[in-house]
Amino acid sequence: MTDATALRVRWQDALVAARGGAPGPDPLPYADHLLDRWAEPQRRYHTTGHLAQVLDRVDILAGHAADPDLVRLAVWFHDAVYRPDRTENEERSAALAERALPEAGVSDAATAEVARLVRLTVTHDPAEGDTNGEVLCDADLAILAAAPKEYAAYAAQVREEYGFVPDDTFREGRSAVLRQLLELPRLFRTPHGRAEWEPRARQNLTTELDLLSH
Repeated sequence: MTDATALRVRWQDALVAARGGAPGPDPLPYADHLLDRWAEPQRRYHTTGHLAQVLDRVDILAGHAADPDLVRLAVWFHDAVYRPDRTENEERSAALAERALPEAGVSDAATAEVARLVRLTVTHDPAEGDTNGEVLCDADLAILAAAPKEYAAYAAQVREEYGFVPDDTFREGRSAVLRQLLELPRLFRTPHGRAEWEPRARQNLTTELDLLSH
């Protein structure tokens, strides 16, 4: 099974589950439209590879979520609109979900939850007890806890996406982001994330910040 085929199956499963057994149009054209977005040429990190990885991490954390299938749909939409030179990506991604999901047979309440989750990725700061939000945010940030080689590749891909930004400006902005993350009392909200990902993520962030300052 190719990566694209596997992703299409995962979309279909999540969408059908989110419909709750209600009939609806063929899920696969919606998957193909989203996959086209995730394959746009300006992307280096925010690609179908990132999509698959975040879905994998949601699978790990699914038992913590109130509705893991809505979290999975939010993963599909959370970077569906991605332009590194713009600041409204999350809002436009949420608006895309609000247009597409009702047409695809998803209830208004479920659509609203998916859009809320997408907007939450602006801050990655879910409220206490927001288990869907905790799972989405932890899954999205889990790359921070990657093995050093994978983390270095991630950091390089982020730099490529911001290739239009001069080096000094990028270092200043990226360093500010890293410091902001390190100042958080905790990066991860789920029990698994705190236990398995937090220590290595902080080590990776500290290492990258040190490299940027030299």
